[in-house]
Amino acid sequence: MSSPPSSAQKQEDDQEEMTALIKNQQNQQPLNNYMEFFEHLHTSVQFAILVFGVFVFFGIHNFLQEAIMQIQEKKFGVMLGYTEVLGVVIFSYLERTYIVRERGAVAPMSYYPLLTGCLLGSSALSNMALNYINFPTKVVFRSSKLIPTMMIASIMHRKIFSSVEYTCAVGICTGLILFAAADWELAPTFHPVGLILVTLSVFSDAVLPNAQERLFGMGASRLEVTLFTNVFALIFYTASTLISGDLTGALGLIMQNRQLAVYYMVYITVAYFAISVHMNVVKRFGGVAAVLVATGRKGMTLILSFLLFPKAFSWYYPIGAMLVLGGLLVASLYKIRNARKHDSRLKQHVSDVENGGNKSEN
Repeated sequence: MSSPPSSAQKQEDDQEEMTALIKNQQNQQPLNNYMEFFEHLHTSVQFAILVFGVFVFFGIHNFLQEAIMQIQEKKFGVMLGYTEVLGVVIFSYLERTYIVRERGAVAPMSYYPLLTGCLLGSSALSNMALNYINFPTKVVFRSSKLIPTMMIASIMHRKIFSSVEYTCAVGICTGLILFAAADWELAPTFHPVGLILVTLSVFSDAVLPNAQERLFGMGASRLEVTLFTNVFALIFYTASTLISGDLTGALGLIMQNRQLAVYYMVYITVAYFAISVHMNVVKRFGGVAAVLVATGRKGMTLILSFLLFPKAFSWYYPIGAMLVLGGLLVASLYKIRNARKHDSRLKQHVSDVENGGNKSEN
């Protein structure tokens, strides 16, 4: 029978635990400082920073999508969704476990099947559509999700939007359609199956941000929603791509082409940062704001697509670009103005309460 530890041994163990705790706090201190600095910024500045991040990371992300599909000769499009989900699972688990040190789940697991189904419908169907249609066509069709997203937000969350927001939504979608209409006319590569797939992905994508916002309202963190949604999606992706042969076929191409392997590695990393910034927009400013920003960055994606992969010129391009960027600018300024009004009203309310308390004391 072993003897109980001495008081000196206990003190030594307690000291080691305290040292480890202090080191852990010191390691997290820079991250906490950055997060506190960001939280103290004005709402409009936070929105501007997040929008910039969305444009940068998704710009790289979408360029790699088109480059990968060109190397693969429009095969295994579903693998873009698979590798994206795989990367999100890996990085969100690492961030949640070792940086934020978050455990467990706040939202019930029963809420995640709907979210996972929306993610699969949005990601898998749109990437599979690239096997049948060109990249600009996919971007244009997916940009039309803004209006159904606003409608779903009205139904699920009983949100009321102004005529300015609806006008901006229509203007942005119209601009994107005009911007890509020239490409349809000059280089039509339509296939009915591709159009059906990308249309179905639009409906799934319209539900996704509103379903995410519902879980955020329950107190679930961004990392919790991201991790569990993508874990379930990865399980389905792995099983379906093994059965279809897409997984083994894509791995064979990656083993033979070093450039393709590098593109996939960068794509996995960039995809996580892009999705993380997007999720922050959803959590802080709501699903409709996230879709407005996403629609604007798709206009930028189309511009970069034509610059990096040259196409014939048409006046539909600049007209469409002005409509998209103009609509995005008006919508953003309108949202920022409303945020400032809300902040000023809140400050006025606090001031009135304090003044009322002082008067009652006197």
